[in-house]
Amino acid sequence: MAQPKAGYVDSALCSTGGTVMLGLMPEMMLVMFAGLAAGALNAIGGGGTFVALPALVAVGVPPVTANASTTVALVPGAVVSAWVYRRELGPVGKTSLTALTTASVLGGGIGAVLLLALPSATFDAAVPWLLAFGTLVLAFGRRLTRALTAALGRPLDLGGRAILLGQFLLAIYGGYFGGAVGILMLALWGIGLGLDTASSNPARVAQVTAVYLTATAFFLVASDALNDPLPLATMLTGAVAGGFAGAHVARRLSARLLRGIILATAATMTILYFLRG
Repeated sequence: MAQPKAGYVDSALCSTGGTVMLGLMPEMMLVMFAGLAAGALNAIGGGGTFVALPALVAVGVPPVTANASTTVALVPGAVVSAWVYRRELGPVGKTSLTALTTASVLGGGIGAVLLLALPSATFDAAVPWLLAFGTLVLAFGRRLTRALTAALGRPLDLGGRAILLGQFLLAIYGGYFGGAVGILMLALWGIGLGLDTASSNPARVAQVTAVYLTATAFFLVASDALNDPLPLATMLTGAVAGGFAGAHVARRLSARLLRGIILATAATMTILYFLRG
């Protein structure tokens, strides 16, 4: 049987490769835009995981690996945002930034270990409920703060130990899942200390970064996040750009608009995950 000429073989291979690349382009564009939106949302007020995690799952990444990859991809954007806010960082109430960051680092590490140690089916079952929990806190956290303040006649003033314990538990949640962890931090500080969301945002960005950095150290060593580097690198690139832009844009847009965008995203992703389940 006559063998095809080398030129035809090369042409066929190029054609096949080109078809594969064209097939990948829409998926990677989705991941890129998801990373851009997630980085911006995290810089503005939190909720980036609501966009990033579903995007990776949509392109075929297993949920546990997608969660680890999301954390890894969003770290550089979080670091960039924290750098933009560096001159506005300070203590949260009476709790020093050092103590708060220590709680975030320890909790983030424990959460990452739990994600890697527990069966993947546990995470699959928990994700919709975790998303729903974060969405409810975002939607009703302010009302709860006002109700407690009205009932007490003053803001609920938690002590330093209570804030550190709450921060530690939230960091475990952040290392395990990450969705809305920054929003939950703002809720804790708002309810427990009466702090304003806008003034607390630099500290939130710094603490989310600490949680993500610690979890990333574990995920890079022990997870499958690096097994499929293309989605990870694509999302990371978008998240860096989104984190840088979002930290600057956050100061110019109204708080109501930003909160509405995050809430709409969170609610949509929660509904889609329950329908998927």
